Parts: sequence; structure tokens; C-alpha cells
Amino acid sequence: MNLQDFTALIEKTASTASGLSGTAKFVFDEGGAVFIDAGQMPYRVSNENKDSDCTVLLALADAVKLLNGELNPMTAFMFGKLKVKGDMGIAMKIAQLLSK
Repeated sequence: MNLQDFTALIEKTASTASGLSGTAKFVFDEGGAVFIDAGQMPYRVSNENKDSDCTVLLALADAVKLLNGELNPMTAFMFGKLKVKGDMGIAMKIAQLLSK
């Protein structure tokens, strides 16, 4: 899966999501980013690398595993597969969003 495919999956998930406030961004080890702006409904998703309230850093392959339910977000965090900068509350809500 490439960045465009992952972005499309996030857009699909975000189109029916609620409960997230602020902005979040996935930044991948391989380069590229997915930015989520929850300030509007449906959430706006792009590949912009803008400042965000919460930034999740990880490999694209691990992000795909998160979306597919093959990797638990807390396990990934504990083992250093993902790092969070910024608002941890938003990170927890992103984990809930991805696990649906």
C-alpha cells in the first residue's frame, strides 16, 4: 500500500467519524504525511504537512496494520513502533477512530 491508498482509506474512515476535535497528522518514516482537520464535518483529509495538535510518527506498513486491525495502537506505542508528539488525548481518539 502506498501513501495515496492510505490517504484514501483515512478519507473513507473520516467521512463517517465524529468525536475528534482539533488537528492530527500521520508522518511516515518513508516520507509523506496525512493531515486530518476535525474542525469541520466531514473531517478534511489531505497530504499536507501542516502543524497539528497531535502528530503520530510511524512506518507506513505499521499504519496499514493499524487500519487492518493487525496492530494494536497501545502495543505499537509501547514497543516504539509509533511515537506521539502533542496532544495525547487526540492520539487516543485517533486510535479509536482507526479501530472501527
